[in-house]
Amino acid sequence: MTMPMYVSPEQLMKDRADFARKGIARGRSVVVASYATGIAFVAENPSRTLHKVSELYDRIGFAGAGKYNEFENLRVAGIRYADMRGYSYDRRDVTARGLANAYTQTLGTIFTQESKPYEVEIAVAQVGSSQQTDQIYRLTYDGSVTEERGFVAMGGVSEPIATALRERWAPDLPLAEVLRVAVEVLAARDEEDPRDLAADDLEVAVLDRRRPRRTFRRLGGPLLDALLDEASATQDVPTQDDPRPGLHDTLTQDLAAVDPDATDAPADTRAGDTTADDTKADGSDGEQDTTNPQTQRED
Repeated sequence: MTMPMYVSPEQLMKDRADFARKGIARGRSVVVASYATGIAFVAENPSRTLHKVSELYDRIGFAGAGKYNEFENLRVAGIRYADMRGYSYDRRDVTARGLANAYTQTLGTIFTQESKPYEVEIAVAQVGSSQQTDQIYRLTYDGSVTEERGFVAMGGVSEPIATALRERWAPDLPLAEVLRVAVEVLAARDEEDPRDLAADDLEVAVLDRRRPRRTFRRLGGPLLDALLDEASATQDVPTQDDPRPGLHDTLTQDLAAVDPDATDAPADTRAGDTTADDTKADGSDGEQDTTNPQTQRED
């Protein structure tokens, strides 16, 4: 009779952790960073359809790094949790802290009880009424959770990226500067092989605290190009959505595709700067609810 091989619990957990870390390191990095008027998500992701960044709820966003199908399962589970809690109680009862607690239990259970741990790191961020009330949580493969202040870098070679962000990030930076810093540190993750990342290589989204309810918007097209261009005067996203159906969660400022005369508009309105007429005194956006199908939904 052969005796089963004994593996100590310490060695078993170490082997699982090494396995998960190797899988995560093969993925591309993601940066989540707070800025003056919101929270930005920047991921190296050339895919137009397989997202690493998404919306979970009104003021809560999600970012994942590692194995796609596994953090996609977590994203869908988070949306179900948020919808159920918001429907059962109140939309204000859905918080990033509650989602982080649910995720840490799920990841911890999988890490200790399943045959293979998840090869993922995820971030859950909630934009507050001010930068001091923003919440960013980082969760790792074993269910560990940490609340990060200001920014977090995940996946791939994240340590040098986090080190570079500590040196360059500062509170109250405008969105354009935060995006440029994030792109530069993502491109310079390997000092021996520096790269140039173009807008097409990136997936960028924001949680804009100036919006009254659904704050998540993806960025692309001329708007993202302008934000990444140091010579451009564009410093932030507009509080109005693109006036076209379909791209309800994306800001491009590609007004020429809708109205050729729009390109003759003043540079400040095309560049995304907010004017006094764009925003009401209570912070709501009068045009937004009429142009965005999803924001027309009532509580």
